Amino acid sequence: MKENILLAVDLGTSFIKVGAYDETSVCIALEMEPVKDYRPGPGIFIQKGDELVDSVVKCLCKVTDRLGDGRKAVAAIAFTGQMSGFMGVDKNWNDITTWSCSLDSRYMPYAKKQMEKLGEKFLCIGGTNFPQMAPKYEWFREEFPQESKKIEKYLMISGYVIGKLGDISVEDAVMDRSYIQWTGLADVNNDRWSEEICSAIELDTRYLPRIVNSNYICAHLNKEIAALTGLAEGIPLVSGAGDKAAGCLGSAVVDYGDTIFEASSYGEISCCVPEYRADQSEKRLDVIPSAVPGDFYTTHFVAGSGITLDWFIDQFAKEPGGSAKESFAIMEKKMEDIEPGCGGVMAIGLLGGSSMPLDGNLRGMFMGFDWSHGPEHFYKALLESFTYDFSLAFERMERLYPEYNIRDVKIIGGGAKSPIWTQMCADVQNKTYYTLNREDVAMWGAAILAGNAVGLFGDLKETAKKYVRRQDQYTPDASKGKKYEKYMQLYKEYTKELHNVFEKLQNL
Repeated sequence: MKENILLAVDLGTSFIKVGAYDETSVCIALEMEPVKDYRPGPGIFIQKGDELVDSVVKCLCKVTDRLGDGRKAVAAIAFTGQMSGFMGVDKNWNDITTWSCSLDSRYMPYAKKQMEKLGEKFLCIGGTNFPQMAPKYEWFREEFPQESKKIEKYLMISGYVIGKLGDISVEDAVMDRSYIQWTGLADVNNDRWSEEICSAIELDTRYLPRIVNSNYICAHLNKEIAALTGLAEGIPLVSGAGDKAAGCLGSAVVDYGDTIFEASSYGEISCCVPEYRADQSEKRLDVIPSAVPGDFYTTHFVAGSGITLDWFIDQFAKEPGGSAKESFAIMEKKMEDIEPGCGGVMAIGLLGGSSMPLDGNLRGMFMGFDWSHGPEHFYKALLESFTYDFSLAFERMERLYPEYNIRDVKIIGGGAKSPIWTQMCADVQNKTYYTLNREDVAMWGAAILAGNAVGLFGDLKETAKKYVRRQDQYTPDASKGKKYEKYMQLYKEYTKELHNVFEKLQNL
């Protein structure tokens, strides 16, 4: 172990994680702490700020206990985690709104109204088809007018935690650039708040935090938190990056044209590019500003794709007393001999609707099945539907960025453990897929940013490339790719044509 230690704090929806890394990228301590949430009614999902901070402090204490005297070697702390949501604080960092992430859907009527009025501006200026902070701001202002008057800054969860752990005033609150696109309030190509959008929703930009790079030292650990955790007062607190951006850095997806598929709860494909170009034609792409200053990722996500797969296994495939891991392995085995198209079974796996293009009416559907089909056909049809969705997004990436010939894709997340799905992606997209030698890419990416901020690491891109390597390779099968092509085009057609049917069903 090298002398210096870097801490990465992952602010997840269900758990806080803290990892301690040495300068060779080895995680020498990792701890988790649950985060309490409240669901008092339909569409309500909130987390209290003080309880979030309490979980962070408890998790830090667990890690410092494991480090022992090594805690004295902690050189910096950086942050990663949830990338969309909303929080308002008063002048003393008190939580006024609670943390409202994307699962808290009370704002949706305001989102629908704003999209009708500002949808093109959100896409072309703000970089998103799915703004969060903009409609949540209007929702809270209208529904809780007295409370909203107390708010001094609107923040993301990382900015709030940095403020509570650090030594800065609310006036110095920050948001790193990797978060700004899903606010809907930014001019993403220029790393600044959009006066045009903010004026349209009557939001004074003085209530928004300063936008900084992901390797920026925002504050230093304050005396109170230092005493609670056993860490030294004054340790630099580095902005870090949202989990998607940090994961791209930790995976060394850092050169233009580098591409990754994160097959996780919210599956996402991302390609490194030098600028944002809006997909005005099909609206399948958003943008994520990179943790590397000046760069971006053109991106597409499917909300809850991994959650849907977990749901299917739990509801329809899990044996009594069996584990989820065993059930996935059994399903993988059963799918081995199923040909492309699943014998005519097709699916829509968008149980929470489509985010890109935005269609909140779409839900799940299976079609084309008969008495010959078993659970493995339905499960594989879900995998195919997600693969088609991502493949259509790849087509848009290649149309908007023709100078980058995307041939190789890195795959991470739970889906990377499925050879059948990984091979399917390679076949449908005619790209070579590679697994990686590490799974902690978001936390390691945050640790890289911490080390870079305090001078332990040099160039971000070169540091990232040094500590990750490819492992298993999946080469595309052209003959299977041709078979999948007709199904993918049908998927594209019926997700459009069934909109009205789903809308009628929702209205019932």
